[in-house]
This record gives sequence, structure tokens and C-alpha cells, in this order.
Amino acid sequence: MSNKTKRFILSEEEIPHYWYNIQAEMPNKPLPPIHPATKQPLKPEDLYPIFAEELCRQELNQTDAWIEIPEEVREMYKYYRSTPLVRAYGLEQALGTPAHIYFKNESVSPMGSHKLNSAIPQAYYCKKEGVTNVTTETGAGQWGAALSYAARLFGLEAAVYQVKISYEQKPYRRSIMQTYGAQVTPSPSMSTRAGKNILTRDPFHQGSLGTAISEAIELATTTPNCKYTLGSVLSHVSLHQTVIGLEAEKQMEMAGEYPDMVIACFGGGSNFSGIAFPFMRHNIKDGKQTRFIAAEPNSCPKLTRGKFEYDFGDEAGYTPLLPMYTLGHNFRPANIHAGGLRYHGAGVIISQLLKDGFMEAVDIPQLETFQAGTLFARAEGIIPAPESSHAIAATIREALKCKETGEEKVILFNLSGHGLIDMAAYDQYIAGNLQNYSISDEELAASLKDADALNT
Repeated sequence: MSNKTKRFILSEEEIPHYWYNIQAEMPNKPLPPIHPATKQPLKPEDLYPIFAEELCRQELNQTDAWIEIPEEVREMYKYYRSTPLVRAYGLEQALGTPAHIYFKNESVSPMGSHKLNSAIPQAYYCKKEGVTNVTTETGAGQWGAALSYAARLFGLEAAVYQVKISYEQKPYRRSIMQTYGAQVTPSPSMSTRAGKNILTRDPFHQGSLGTAISEAIELATTTPNCKYTLGSVLSHVSLHQTVIGLEAEKQMEMAGEYPDMVIACFGGGSNFSGIAFPFMRHNIKDGKQTRFIAAEPNSCPKLTRGKFEYDFGDEAGYTPLLPMYTLGHNFRPANIHAGGLRYHGAGVIISQLLKDGFMEAVDIPQLETFQAGTLFARAEGIIPAPESSHAIAATIREALKCKETGEEKVILFNLSGHGLIDMAAYDQYIAGNLQNYSISDEELAASLKDADALNT
């Protein structure tokens, strides 16, 4: 292998100067978010009480394909970007596939995941506006850790609501957030009205991203000089993450190849958007035929089994109504270890693209993801996060199809984070103590009941 190029890195000057806004070039724009009180399409100023104003403008921008990255943000990107594009020769050999497999290694960031790509600009815009405090939610803790660090960079105080089951399953991510000075609270909690209401209904509620979002938004709107930040789902988050795919475009050129498939795990859409949207623009504009595959948990299948309709982004109903594929804002996901993927809905851009056939989705059982993650670790030396292992599992499925047909396809996937703080989950897998979860049609119908009522 010594004569084969394995890693492709860009120079500092080649790091993107602009984010890519796919909304501007979509044939069908996403439907507008709706104000829950007025039932009118949302305007940027409707979001000003919650988010930094520039983020509100980015959220609803459907005209500018390219949005400049502030120089202060780009300088901070340079500390860890570009991230490597890696040819997975070891995995190819282990599978015996003729496919050429590449992965974008976002695990090399200071946080060990892609989340810092949006945490830095969100904290920057808050600081520039004179905000002193930020709040957020987190599942497995990757986003909470990234926001805690970014807040510290800009001298902001951070309060993080972590989904209770992940707070208990992943104590070291909680420790990381606290090391950076963040206040971390398991959600649902008794510190907010939303949390109290949830616990009154169910004292043993293990939490979801929907519950944690409700609490974080409530704290932001009741605390002076405080703004809410979000790590996935919303369009401005997807925008910031496009640095991943824009770099990967240049790196694939260095490798002399172009992907037939682009694959990423899917929770709310941040890392899938980041790797996919820059390549997808060539399908939209230039007639390329690349396949885009989102890999979600079998236990939280909003893309594969959810319903496209307006729904709240949180459990308490504090967010605008979003047009998205949803399992219902009251959906209670199983306690799988891919905590970052345990969310009931998909972002509005992703939802429209899926509806229009520009991408596809697969759902992966939990045991298959850990089997894939273990194989990848043994072949490539990197222990992946349980979330990222969904993308690896989908990649392995496609690579084995190539083995059957003899086709030499080029597959690119996003390794969105490492699993070095998820070893308790791997321990359980190795011991045979993990199991698969799935949702029945009856459970799904019951979960969608409240969301359906919002659309009548």
C-alpha cells in the first residue's frame, strides 16, 4: 500500500471562503415555516427573540447561493480544517469489494466531530450582537461539547440541556462540556415549565431531543441577553456544515475520482447536508447522477416511515411549525446508543429534497451499526461514533452490492465523529447486551396523532 495515496489534505488558502446555500438552487423551494400563533409564513424578525439576527436571515434565505464565511470564523476553522479525505483501502480489502471507498474524516476536529463547524459561527454571531449567554440542547453530547467550547472561545456563558438517557449513558461528554465551563442539566428537568409539565405527565421520562429543545428555548426566552443555538435540523446549521462537502469536492479532484454515491448518517440533517449539498448542486444544475443516501436508525425512521406535514420541532410546541418528515413531536425514541440520531423530525430542506427524489434513505438496525463500526475499526484503525456507524453500515451494504455485480463504484461517506467516548456502548455490544428496536405501525400512528391534528 506504500505506493498508494491514502489521505488528501487542502492548504489553508483552499479552505472554503463561502458556505453553499442549496435553497437558492432547488427547483422546489422548501415550504415556509409557519408561525404557530398567526398561522402565517415566518419572517426573519419572528425569530429574533430566539436566535442571533444574522442566523435568522440565513435561515430563511432562499436567494443567495453563496454566503461569505466571516474572516474571524474562517481563521478559527484553520485550526482544524481542512479535515482529511481518506481512501479506505483497509475496508475495501476486508469486504473484498471492487468499490472505491472514501471517507471525510470529521473526527479530527478538537471536539471529535463535525459539530464545531456550526458552533463557531453561531457563537460568533451571538457575540457580535452583544449576547452574553447561549443555551442549547444535546443528545449524545457532540453538539453540546462543540457549543460549550465555541462559547468559551467568544467569552459566552453556555447552558446545555442534555437528553437524560444520554446524560446517564455518556458521562464523559457531560464532563467535557463542564470542563469548558458549561452548565449541563439532564432533560427533562424541573428547572423549566416545559420540563415540569413533561415530568408531571411521566415522572420516568428518559428524555428526547424534543424535550431538551423545549427547555433550552424556554431558558433563552426568559433569560436577559440570551440566545438559543441549535446543532442540527435548521437550515442555517446545514449551511455552515457545507464546508465539509466543499472541501471534499476539491479533495475528490485530487484523488482523480467523483462519487457515484454520497452517504451520511441522519438525525436532523447537519452532517448529511454538509457532505451532500455541495455535490447535489451538480445533480440539480449539471445533470450528474450521484446517489445521496441518508442512513437513519431503524428505531427512529422519520425519513423512511415518517409523514411529510407541518409539525413542531420540539415537544412543548415552542418552535415554529416546520414542513418536514416527522414521527410526531411527542415521539419517544428507543434508548439506542446513537443518541445524536434520536430526533423525531427532519430539516425542511432535506424533507423537500427527499420528497422531490433528489435523495433516498435507509434505516439501519442497532446491531448492524455496531457490527459495521467494529469492522471499520479493525480495518481502518478508527473507532467510529455509533451515529457515524450508520453511514458505515450503509456504505458496507452498497460496497457488497458492488462485489456481487463487479461494478467499480466510487462511494464517499462522512465519518462525522469518533467513538472514543462511546466505549461503554461498544462494551455492551461486545458482551452481547445490545438489541434492535423498531416501531410498530400502531405506535407510529399514535405518535403522529397530535401532528396530524396540526394539519387539519
